Amino acid sequence: MTIKRKFTDEQIIKVMKEIEAGMPVKEACRQNGINDRTYYKWKNRLEGMERKDVQRLKELEAENKKLKVMVAEQALDIRCLKEVVGKKF
Repeated sequence: MTIKRKFTDEQIIKVMKEIEAGMPVKEACRQNGINDRTYYKWKNRLEGMERKDVQRLKELEAENKKLKVMVAEQALDIRCLKEVVGKKF
């Protein structure tokens, strides 16, 4: 089982800037203890972003997750209410 490490926004941006500055991907990944695939996932998702942009993206993702939970709960409530209203006593 692999352990999932959390990297701070600063660490992620540091790695990306090192590579943008010309450091080979494999070398930067080795020095920072990440897998090449992790870097490419970060790159596809965060390329060109600064620290504040990454922070804002994380905030929006968290808010989106909360809203999805709220919508799911409301949908369940509606479904339950429809069942109750549809039954004859």
